[in-house]
Amino acid sequence: MHASWVLALFISIEGTWIEMRTFFRVWSAEWLKLSRSRIWPQMMLSAAIALLLGIVEKQEGPDVIAWQQLLGTMTMLHALLFLPLLTGIFSAMVCRFEHAGGGWKQLLVLPMSRGILYTAKFAVVCTMIMIVQLLFMAAVLLAGGFHGFGFGQLPWLMLGKSLLWGFIACLPLAALQLGVSTVWSSFAAPLALNVVFTIPNMLIVNSATYGPFYPWAQPLLAMLPRGEADFGALNLPIETIMYVIAGGFLLFFMAGFVYFQRKEV
Repeated sequence: MHASWVLALFISIEGTWIEMRTFFRVWSAEWLKLSRSRIWPQMMLSAAIALLLGIVEKQEGPDVIAWQQLLGTMTMLHALLFLPLLTGIFSAMVCRFEHAGGGWKQLLVLPMSRGILYTAKFAVVCTMIMIVQLLFMAAVLLAGGFHGFGFGQLPWLMLGKSLLWGFIACLPLAALQLGVSTVWSSFAAPLALNVVFTIPNMLIVNSATYGPFYPWAQPLLAMLPRGEADFGALNLPIETIMYVIAGGFLLFFMAGFVYFQRKEV
């Protein structure tokens, strides 16, 4: 009995290790495909424009307050408009090659599970979102340095939380957009849908009732430093917003995952 239990455990660990290696190979292949599609200028777009805004907008007050105001100013443009749009673009791009020339049929005959493929594509989207967030962080530091703010007074914890929460807030939207991109063979259709639903963000965040449940508004609600705005959903505790985000992510990811498992090619 003991020997059979050890053997079963060994087989389970070996199977998990094989699946992990397969996952990272698929992730690497997906990343290589995207790296050849001129994705870097798009990833740098939001940070570049936010940097210009941060340089133009002069902040007043002590350095601690000035850093917070600078982050709030740059976040408004980054998280309200560009971050939701870029999330949709990345999700559509990871499916673009497969929709062209019967790519799904060629890919799904390979010796790997559909679950690993779908999860790897989602992981690639998450990787790009994280890079966008890190570039935005660099833009905030550059803008503060341009104004001569003291880095010793920079609220690192607030900045780190803003970037992390913004990344987490993009996960439901990424899961939703990836699911839509696997359904529609058109590259433009998911992007058009994303733009249409991003535009109302300025109105949606004014609503404490609907704002937290709107995936396109969640990045701003999560990233904007508390105290920078006192209206609508921006008044809600970050914990409440995170609970909604977690629920939305599970719903959208599992819906897309199940659909992809049953997808006919």
